[in-house]
Amino acid sequence: MRKRVLVVDDSAAMRTLVTTTIETLGDFAVDEAKGGVEALSLLNHAAYDIILLDINMPDLHGLELLGFIRSNPRNKATPIILISTESTERDREKGLALGASAYVAKPFSPEELAAHVSRLAGS
Repeated sequence: MRKRVLVVDDSAAMRTLVTTTIETLGDFAVDEAKGGVEALSLLNHAAYDIILLDINMPDLHGLELLGFIRSNPRNKATPIILISTESTERDREKGLALGASAYVAKPFSPEELAAHVSRLAGS
């Protein structure tokens, strides 16, 4: 069965890079959201096996969106990978403390991202 993935990033180029990386892994169906508001709408209509979430977005900050996602019982255990240009240890610790499953700093290699997705998706 294909795993459903939601990629949330305000950058079209970054969404394309992340989606392409995930699709090379095989059995994944990827949906994309341009921001937090669109992501919340998608999450209200579908369940996802993994979420990849940018932190710095103009409509809804990624850490705030992370809190909304985690507050919904349906998404409480969904693996979430934060992706951000904020790359200090403090930023990473904050994201993980708020419920992220992994933290990937931009720029990243497709191999690094693929490893996180594979590990968290159990594939």
